[in-house]
Amino acid sequence: MTLRSLLVTAAIAAPLTLSLSNGLVAAGDPPRHARDFDRTIADHAERLFREGTAIFRDDTFGDEAFWGETLKLHKAIAHVSPATALGVGLKVDVERVPPAMLAALRAGRVNLNDPANTLALLDAKAVVGVTIHRAADGSVSSMGIQCALCHSTVDDSFAPGIGHRLDGWANRDLNVGAIIALAPDLSAVVNLLRPAIPQIDDATVRAVLKSWGPGKFDAELFMDGKAFRPDGKSAATLIPPAFGLAGMNLHTYTGWGSVPYWNAFVANLEMHGSGTFFDPRLNDPVQFPVAASAGFGDVRSPSDQVTAKLAALQFYQLAIPAPAPPRGSFNPAAASRGRALFDGAAKCSTCHVPPLFSEPGWAMHTGAEIGIDDFQADRAPDHRYRTTPLKGLWSHAKGGFYHDGRFATLADVVRHYDATFGLHLNASQVSDLVEYLKSL
Repeated sequence: MTLRSLLVTAAIAAPLTLSLSNGLVAAGDPPRHARDFDRTIADHAERLFREGTAIFRDDTFGDEAFWGETLKLHKAIAHVSPATALGVGLKVDVERVPPAMLAALRAGRVNLNDPANTLALLDAKAVVGVTIHRAADGSVSSMGIQCALCHSTVDDSFAPGIGHRLDGWANRDLNVGAIIALAPDLSAVVNLLRPAIPQIDDATVRAVLKSWGPGKFDAELFMDGKAFRPDGKSAATLIPPAFGLAGMNLHTYTGWGSVPYWNAFVANLEMHGSGTFFDPRLNDPVQFPVAASAGFGDVRSPSDQVTAKLAALQFYQLAIPAPAPPRGSFNPAAASRGRALFDGAAKCSTCHVPPLFSEPGWAMHTGAEIGIDDFQADRAPDHRYRTTPLKGLWSHAKGGFYHDGRFATLADVVRHYDATFGLHLNASQVSDLVEYLKSL
């Protein structure tokens, strides 16, 4: 009997499969062991999601040792008013604000210039992405940060900067550099960067940090020491969203690695948590003088608070969908015409392949291939830019588009590709493509 006939015979006989415990099983009703296995998978998925949610929102990976004990940033945070905190882009999760304080906020009875009210919000864990610790005498003794600091925001439903949490959204209001610059002691940062910048001092570090601006962070500064582009502009890039990553092979603008790779990279090297991280590419003293000097290519903490959390953290991030565009935010008829252009004459779908709107596989291109400079690409091991997924593009328009916000509008992006690839699109076609991009 051939393999094909065996499979056909098995398929015909399947509805009459005998279960040792239940007798005959109806067609389409899986054996008990299969149901048990499905339940095991479902339970496992639920556990990963639950744990990943908590890790993303509240886990510091032990980074208090850096932000508190080393930089002593908590000493500055303890004296920051709510108005100042909101002004540098910190967000407040309205669901964690104590009811009495929420009522007082609603009635306008909370003094937003009083640092004590900032501490009250921090004690309630209502400030997204920031944790403080108290000493026995009640003073603030340390602090740590979480993934959510940069990769969550709120919907402003209560007030600007106060609302329901939106995990995965890039916080394009967050002025990371200005917040770090508040630290009373930046000597650790100075010493870290000195291998690449011998003349660096505290004032220079503060100037670099303040040059980033809202919504930007320079993850590579602590790898290569390159604080500014050749044109004199800041080398910081826009904080990327952390939604819509399911199906994406590479993460970040320059595609250093997968989602769990970048989570380990950030938790250990950027957040300065306590864990394990290995990437021998960072041992190159020419491309990565700071990283090589600091031993970032092989981190082995005796108290690993990162590795065991990577699986659940990745699972939660992959579960966060790209947000659908608000009703009325785009023209449906124009978007329909734009879709035809996207898949046809404009050739967008060649790289941004639906429904992922990125490229299955490596998804990497040189600057020349997309018509831009190689500065940021050359700060990464593969010297290329990732094909950015486009779903939810409308939600992170603040700060501009591309890795560094060089294009102020989506129309500017479309016109760039029109010129780069010689598409000869007219103004109406550019407009239609923009409407389609807004609809994703």
